[in-house]
Amino acid sequence: MDLKDFEYLIALAEEGSVSKAADRLFMAQSSLSAFLQQYESELGVKLFLRTSKGICPTRNGEVFIGHLRRLKAEFKQAKSELYDNEGMKGGRVVLGISSFRGQQTLPKILRRFGELYPEVQVQVEEHNSRKLEDLLLDGKLDVAVIALPAAKLKNEAHFLKKEEIYLVAAKGHPLLAEAHATPDGPGRWVSLAAAAKHPFILSYHDTMMGSISRELFQKHRIKYKARFDTITAAMAVSMAEAGLGLAFTYASCVNPNAQVELFRIGKAGVHLDLGVALPTREYHSQAARAMEAVVREVYSAEQD
Repeated sequence: MDLKDFEYLIALAEEGSVSKAADRLFMAQSSLSAFLQQYESELGVKLFLRTSKGICPTRNGEVFIGHLRRLKAEFKQAKSELYDNEGMKGGRVVLGISSFRGQQTLPKILRRFGELYPEVQVQVEEHNSRKLEDLLLDGKLDVAVIALPAAKLKNEAHFLKKEEIYLVAAKGHPLLAEAHATPDGPGRWVSLAAAAKHPFILSYHDTMMGSISRELFQKHRIKYKARFDTITAAMAVSMAEAGLGLAFTYASCVNPNAQVELFRIGKAGVHLDLGVALPTREYHSQAARAMEAVVREVYSAEQD
């Protein structure tokens, strides 16, 4: 048995489908199905149950694949320690960040890390904050930029910066008529009640932006109309720019060249804490710690 077999069996367990696992592994479904059949035959034990909805591990399968996950994690740590002992002359670090937030910041992080550690390979995983937490807990990420407070992580998520949440609208949007000058600098603010007179484009309920926007309406007991409510944050901004409704956005995600109107929400604004997090385990590679430091450096420079 080799690590490739580990990957195959873990993918089958996580995807619950031979076809989805094959897509994830970039291989033919027939090849993966043949592998599983042959592997179970050699073991003499059924690892998966076949159902009308796909596959699921048997009790023996759960135990066996649990061992494979631990062995894979130990192998990854062993390699990391080797590269640490060699002064990071190689190796890999996996960085998690939301695709929306990463549009402006990720290129800066990758450029800076590449300058400092050219021999370390960087893999990027793009997901929303809640998914990133799950991946950290599963040991599939080395570092991640997430929204705080972390729902599942305990002591491995640390404050990075405060980020303001704005409303974004198409140029010349009617909401301009109800906007006020901000008391502490350039820009304009609007009340959420005034904004709620216009249709919104909202993100999924299970995303950080989706839950924050709905909590704001609920907190202030404001009724709103969502023209769309299952749109990714990045797509929502594009749709708002096209005049299809108002959308919520993060300050760091605003393209300075975008033809949009930006509004602070209320005089004081609405803010979210960002954090940088590592997996909840004792050992973190030098590459992971170095990436965390670069993330902090880049975000700190953006605030100056």
